[in-house]
Amino acid sequence: MSNVVSLGLPRRLDLAERQTVLIGNFACNRRSPDDVFWLKENAEVLNVLASSGAMLPESALTPYRRVYDGLDERLRFFPQYYRFLLSICLDLEDLGLGSGKGTELCRWVAKMGLVEAELSDLQRAEAQRLLKRRGVGSEDVMLTERLHRFINRSETFTLPNKKAAYELTHIVFYLSDYGLVDPHLEDAAIASLEFAGLLAYLDQDIDLLAEICVAMRFAGKRPSAIWEDWIAQEMGGFVLKADGPKGSDAYHEYLVTCWWAQFADRPSFPGEACSTGLYVARHAARKGPLRAMSEYMFHLGPARSNDWSQMRAAMTDAVGQDGEDILSGAEQSSDRFDAFFESFARADV
Repeated sequence: MSNVVSLGLPRRLDLAERQTVLIGNFACNRRSPDDVFWLKENAEVLNVLASSGAMLPESALTPYRRVYDGLDERLRFFPQYYRFLLSICLDLEDLGLGSGKGTELCRWVAKMGLVEAELSDLQRAEAQRLLKRRGVGSEDVMLTERLHRFINRSETFTLPNKKAAYELTHIVFYLSDYGLVDPHLEDAAIASLEFAGLLAYLDQDIDLLAEICVAMRFAGKRPSAIWEDWIAQEMGGFVLKADGPKGSDAYHEYLVTCWWAQFADRPSFPGEACSTGLYVARHAARKGPLRAMSEYMFHLGPARSNDWSQMRAAMTDAVGQDGEDILSGAEQSSDRFDAFFESFARADV
């Protein structure tokens, strides 16, 4: 006679099962495939899964079959979205749905010269990386030089500028082919990543900091344990619901932190989504001291100093108790903090 009592508790879904439910929601329940934001969201979720080597059952990709089969027609009618469409096609194939279409579409994009319509070097780099995934085109050496020149200017990343910081991370993603090759970053570019990471941590920006930590790993560098422990802690604040208020949710923060967790060997994709809808909520995080730091330094005027040892006490008073804890963590997280502050202070300009 058995003494084991079944409590009837629901079985916890494994990682592949949770990912399957997740992509089913992105494919079918959040937006229509005719919506450009559907393209954006699905390109992001498929890229997260493909670049982290997700092992999915064949049935997981079934919701994308109709989209995949119609990509030829969709690309020809909407060439302005070619980067989204190519990304979706190539990631679906790499995850196990279909084959051959990606090469065909890459060749068509090259033939039509769609990359020549890009004004941004970042978008050109993304397009070049997409085409090279199927052996189409060759490296634009001058483009690569310009990308390195941008990320090597470390002082750019000592000032709050999220657009520049996200461009920095994405350049590293493209140069490294999402961690598959050595991006050959110089020490100045590593400093850029650390400076951008300090700003993101001081701002308590989990989305940007997770991207920076992934970029550092792609560059062969270990991110600060203080940063990564904070990201892991904050991941407990995500809540997956069947629906929620209209408008944007925290889906991108959820995706990028789960992506980071895959490379950092941390628990990933927390929570279990309902199969009939997905709304990602997140508990409010502490407010970072970055804004208070900037305002304090600005109002000091000529009295500000770029010497952190001289400014530490006054800055600690300016940011309050919560800000002090975060500021102290930032200081301990990087050997480059003094160099970061020297430029952040703008005392000599």
